[in-house]
Amino acid sequence: MTGKTSETPSTETKQPEKRESLVRQIESRKALGKAMGDYFTELFEAAKAGAPKIAWCTSVGPAELLIACGFRVYYPENHGAMLGSSRMSTDLIPLANAIGYSPDICSYLTSDVGSFLKGETPMAKMPGYEFPKPDVLVFNTNQCRDVQDWMYFYHKHFNVPMLGVNTPVRIKEVTETHVDGVARQIEEMVEPLCEISGRKFDYDRLKEAVALSKTLTEKWKGVLQVAAAMPSPINFFDSTIHMGPAVVMRGETRPIEYYDVLLAELNDCIKKGIGSIPEEKYRLYWEGMPIWGKLRSHSEMFASLKACMVASTYCNSWIFDAFDGEDPFRSMARAYTELFIVRSDEWKEGYIQQMFDLYRIDGILYHDAKTCPNNSNNRYGMPARLEKKSGVPYIIVPGDLNDLRCYSEEQAKTNIEAFIEQLAESR
Repeated sequence: MTGKTSETPSTETKQPEKRESLVRQIESRKALGKAMGDYFTELFEAAKAGAPKIAWCTSVGPAELLIACGFRVYYPENHGAMLGSSRMSTDLIPLANAIGYSPDICSYLTSDVGSFLKGETPMAKMPGYEFPKPDVLVFNTNQCRDVQDWMYFYHKHFNVPMLGVNTPVRIKEVTETHVDGVARQIEEMVEPLCEISGRKFDYDRLKEAVALSKTLTEKWKGVLQVAAAMPSPINFFDSTIHMGPAVVMRGETRPIEYYDVLLAELNDCIKKGIGSIPEEKYRLYWEGMPIWGKLRSHSEMFASLKACMVASTYCNSWIFDAFDGEDPFRSMARAYTELFIVRSDEWKEGYIQQMFDLYRIDGILYHDAKTCPNNSNNRYGMPARLEKKSGVPYIIVPGDLNDLRCYSEEQAKTNIEAFIEQLAESR
């Protein structure tokens, strides 16, 4: 959060409120740093000690089950985002290309494989760093086939078991048949996982983990939905950072505590009329993956245009309303099958229209990510269809999640400025 007010205080009485808000932001940032720091510290300690065992898991995989089977959970996609935001990816991707991985496939995958081959990672700068070698690799194809191939690379290198869930795609409505099939695959993982971890399966711990993930998802949903306020106290670029605990700490209490702190801060900002950018004038929606290496420059550019990127599909992808601690296997299956990315275009369009209404959106930006076709929803006519239905204009920005060679900052800036001018003229 930028901590800037929506208007310049004109009286001395408003100054203490601004200072108080800034203090609260410092407290939430401390809480975020501690939550994520504790997560990585425990992961590194497990890597050094060899216990608990470590499971690598795709970001929308059955993490709650891994916790119940006694594993520490590591998320390669989180590492991929770190590589992108630290701008290390451009130098690492060619190393994966050199061993046969196409420059057209997921740049999370090629960045991460390149990082491994070169032995360079931003995690190495963290206290107590120890590479979290996997004891098992677990994937869910609800995101894309790339995650399976990603895990396969490490399966061959480390010679450790690889287990997976194959999820139906292009689903309009999630049926009981879909849920049955995915739930059965998750249940079949229990025996081999417990054999690897050397722990007895703890069904009560699974129920607890799913219940905690449900509470977490409600807190994260609450954080994102405060952006419906005008001015919005949070924006998409903020949320890509704040989402960390929701991604890597499902099934725990610590992220819930963190989001309580953040929600209190955001609600305080709403009460005092403090927006995430000064003089919010336009409200935009980001559809697609972040361009990780450009978060700061994008945040500053949109702020200078008085445009607040209030919401996104991406950050909402870690809202799992279906979780139910009393029915863990089936509710996990439903939650991970209701994911936006596996739904039909018709369903996606209806969802985005709901977001337009909730957040009072003036325009939508589609990120056409070169190496992520599954998260680029601009390629089959959706932008034109949605504009016709909703009247909300759109812009398409070519780029990539990690490979900045696919992104032209000058071209993007020119086109975005022209788009904002278009919104101004339409008023």
